[in-house]
Amino acid sequence: MRIRALSVTLALAATSAGLAAPARASGRTAGFTDSDGIHVVGVRRVDDRQYALRVSTAALGRAVDVRVLLPTGYDRRPGARYPVLYLFHGTSGRASDWVDRGGAEKTTAGRPLITVMPDAGFDGDGGGWFTDWADPRTRLGPSRWETFHVDQLIPWIDRNLRTVPRREGRAVAGLSQGGFGAMSYAARHPALFVSAASFSGAPDIAYDPVVSVGATGVVSYIAAVEDGVSPDAIFGSRTANAINWRGHDPATLAPNLRGMRLELHTATGAPGPLDPPVPDPVAIGIEALTHVSTVSFHRRLDALEIPSRYDDHVLGTHTFPYWARDLREHIGPLMRTFAAPPRPPAKTSYRSVDPAWSQWGWTISLKRPEAQKFSVLSDASSAGFALRASGTATVTTPAYYRPGTRVVIGVTRGRTHKVIKTAAGPSGRLTFTLPHARGTATALVGISRQGPPSAAGAARAR
Repeated sequence: MRIRALSVTLALAATSAGLAAPARASGRTAGFTDSDGIHVVGVRRVDDRQYALRVSTAALGRAVDVRVLLPTGYDRRPGARYPVLYLFHGTSGRASDWVDRGGAEKTTAGRPLITVMPDAGFDGDGGGWFTDWADPRTRLGPSRWETFHVDQLIPWIDRNLRTVPRREGRAVAGLSQGGFGAMSYAARHPALFVSAASFSGAPDIAYDPVVSVGATGVVSYIAAVEDGVSPDAIFGSRTANAINWRGHDPATLAPNLRGMRLELHTATGAPGPLDPPVPDPVAIGIEALTHVSTVSFHRRLDALEIPSRYDDHVLGTHTFPYWARDLREHIGPLMRTFAAPPRPPAKTSYRSVDPAWSQWGWTISLKRPEAQKFSVLSDASSAGFALRASGTATVTTPAYYRPGTRVVIGVTRGRTHKVIKTAAGPSGRLTFTLPHARGTATALVGISRQGPPSAAGAARAR
């Protein structure tokens, strides 16, 4: 009963707000056209910097809103390109929240930055939890939120606006459920983002066994009450689909975050200086819950020796004045990160439950009985790698090699050793298939070639 009560408290958070009133704007209008699976339903220019967009996609099955803040003078500098911050709202929120309640327009004013704030739920409902739902047949439709945000919205923004369309020019952040989403997307797609930030988020939903109990109740309650669907519709049953929960959990996937700038803001829920004279008891309880999740996630990063900026403000509740402050504190360091981005790790390591994935130029495609099971690529470079996986793995490397370069690939698994001879294709990549593994096993792969990789190939690999 106590866990259920805490879950109910968290699920009652409401951060919704309507679209800003139309404003008179000068200058020509930025063009937004259909591409990457997104259809533009409507475009309204709110002011000189802000656009209110309505878009539809088969991934969601209905239209949703996207707010965009352009840099001051965007129209007057047709040759300039800008980094992008993807900024997410929380449970029961809307695309306009950060503008209407979080001071995003003022905070980003004068910054050479594009800010994109998409819906992460339908019409202010409980939200989609930043994943492609386990049950795509609910009354809400497919609800493939990760597909929309990552596979469609990002390339659509890059195609329609003058962005810096690579990792060094892209960041993600969010509040509450959006803080989970920011860290989940960063952990699942580390090659896309140079920075990730969580403001009063829930970045641990499956790693710590105690935290995971509360997270299960919260997600299930939001699904059933706020979204009006089955409690297991989003990630699936905690028991039967535990692997799916872990496969989207930032704390479980934390090793993937190496080389990224990370920032965490949290408080205990004790009323602070930005609260009204009579604080909201719901906001007190919610912040206490997200504090536990954030502390657990930070401990996980520390154990892995992954640096982060961690601000436990102690005093503060789950309300917008604190998130507006967090964004103000975040924006300066973020712009410095864009100006001098950290280099990615020298060697690639990545873990995923997906049967096929591509990160840092590596592509792994697995044929195995299980739809989801962890595979782990470790210390991958042009000289080789280790891959822990089950079934048969087809590997495509980054463009490390001169086209046509002949290579010898040695594969060792346990006491068995196999040699594969092949050559780099026209793109400078190798594609080869590792021997089938019964159960989960580690293959140690060494790659020897004639001559070093080309300078162009090394640049593409980076």
